[in-house]
Amino acid sequence: MQEQQLYPVSASSGQEALIDQRQYRAMYQLSIEQPVRFWAEQANCIDWIKPFSEVRDCSFDRQDLHIDWFRDGYLNVTANCLDRHLVAMGDKTALIWEADDPDESHRQISYRELYNDVCRCANGLLELGVSKGDIVTIYLPLLPETVVSMLACARIGAVHCVVFGGFSAEALADRIEDSQSRWVITADHSLRAGQQIGLKGNVDAALGRCAGNCVEKVVVVRRSGAAVAWHPQRDIWFSDLLAGQAEHCAPAVMAAEDPLFVLYTAGSANRPRGLVHSCGGYLVYAAITHRYVFDCQPDDIYWCTADIGWITGHSYVVYGPLANGASTLLHEGVPGYPDISRWSQLIDKYKVSIFYTVPTVIRSLMVHGNAAIRGTDRSSLRLLGSVGEPINPEAWQWFYRVFGRGRCPVIDTWWQAETGGIMIAPLPGATALKPGSATLPFFGVEPALFDGAGNRVEGEGEGYLVIRGSWPGQARSILGDPGGFYEAYFSQCPGYYFTGDGARRDADGYYWLSGRVDEVINVAGHRLSSSEIEKALVTHRSVLEAAVVAYPHAIKGQGLYVFVTLCADQAADEHCRQDLVEWLRLQIGGIATPDVIQWAPSLPKTLSGELVRRVLRKIAYDDCDHLGDISNLADPDVLQHLIANRVRPSPGV
Repeated sequence: MQEQQLYPVSASSGQEALIDQRQYRAMYQLSIEQPVRFWAEQANCIDWIKPFSEVRDCSFDRQDLHIDWFRDGYLNVTANCLDRHLVAMGDKTALIWEADDPDESHRQISYRELYNDVCRCANGLLELGVSKGDIVTIYLPLLPETVVSMLACARIGAVHCVVFGGFSAEALADRIEDSQSRWVITADHSLRAGQQIGLKGNVDAALGRCAGNCVEKVVVVRRSGAAVAWHPQRDIWFSDLLAGQAEHCAPAVMAAEDPLFVLYTAGSANRPRGLVHSCGGYLVYAAITHRYVFDCQPDDIYWCTADIGWITGHSYVVYGPLANGASTLLHEGVPGYPDISRWSQLIDKYKVSIFYTVPTVIRSLMVHGNAAIRGTDRSSLRLLGSVGEPINPEAWQWFYRVFGRGRCPVIDTWWQAETGGIMIAPLPGATALKPGSATLPFFGVEPALFDGAGNRVEGEGEGYLVIRGSWPGQARSILGDPGGFYEAYFSQCPGYYFTGDGARRDADGYYWLSGRVDEVINVAGHRLSSSEIEKALVTHRSVLEAAVVAYPHAIKGQGLYVFVTLCADQAADEHCRQDLVEWLRLQIGGIATPDVIQWAPSLPKTLSGELVRRVLRKIAYDDCDHLGDISNLADPDVLQHLIANRVRPSPGV
């Protein structure tokens, strides 16, 4: 039935959008049949110091793995994000920054002002001894200084490594050690929901853990003004770094395949993987996906709610929008502070027209109903976007009908840190929408499905999602581990990029993502996707969120342990429990009958809204003494409640 819910392109979107349905079909066909011609044309979206003559040279073979795009071209990423806009729109707002506290003054920074700050910061970094190719760690909250620091590194050819400000000192130390970074840019504190979080203290603790203490300088943004420990020979205030510096810094001439940044993936039990992204291909891909997927127009006020510590923040808070000359909003705080309508208020305050967020936020707003939108009209919105996980159809409908007042297409995007930019998503003027589906591939992206036996699935069907061939935004390697890069992404299906996600393709060719293939539970020989069960649960009228993990079962091998957060008006009683059991049997089948249902006031998540599934597995396995690093949980009390109320099932029942 979900596949029959088709929302056609509206007349206004079709007439006003950059790409209509006919153009999408023609451009997509060209991108697949003549990729060299297509990408040579698209690469003109940026300015090249020396134009390229070779578009691509890529191989996914074990003995010759390489991914090169525009290899003999030269450019500077920061010059493309700032310099080229100065003549025509130097006074246009580049960044709007809204503080955590609504009573604190906000900031609007023009392209010319941002250029001046970036050049001053770049000159300061040069004085500290930072050179082309050096890696600089950035451990900051969502501040203008974070954007300035990234662009300053790119200005001089340094490689930035942004670490999410919610990570612990231990996680930060791992990344500093692995990247062998000698410079760290941080803040005294970050502010979230009125609380101070000591970032400088975490840096000090991290450096105490690093072998050889390789870091030479720590640059500190004064955010809270509260006292912090200080090492005069090592530490320097960000304001002092910029003081007296010239407001011009010549941009370094960078080869297209020179590295732009390293970004570490999260959630691995092993040491984190530092994905390397290059200058030329990444910027081309970030720019055109931002422009076409969000139909970005010159007068748009664009808001991607992601933290810059994640790839979404890199591509769709910083590089994509600024390369396109957009005005982009940064909000330091969280959606529910000081009240649940804060983000709706900000949309009205700044006349936001494009709003890109995660399903977790959408569901958290949805559960509050009218309170989330009270006193606001959100009439400036013309496009809504979703990222990070498959959005359940009920949340999609609420986002579309209530939050967007039935006027704004919902652009559900699928992509990864490894892809650099959006891979599957509707285009607002070209693609009819299906709630819960990421719909169709972006230009140059050729998805395929393989079953468990390694056979390609043709037409309608489901399996492992892979991508045939390369695209410019693709990560180039894992820092210091090229062999691991092949094993992680290219060994499973030779000749294809292995995404690690499962998907279904319907009769219309639309893609429905089903979650990570490593989240598969084997119940009595039947392979069940935890994501599929979770999606079925959240379609029940009583369920707000759900998570499913395995636990050891003597008879079936693995049993289903289900954590359920109910809607506010639903009692957590035996009647509800039985109702959910019958619902799963109806939606999936008897094999999906849960063995354990534990009521959860909320689910354990990071500050960026990602579910920390590994701690749920520990609870289900009754192994709560070995939870690992939980310092980045948004609300540690949630975890303690789940542990205190965990169910200890008989392993043979």
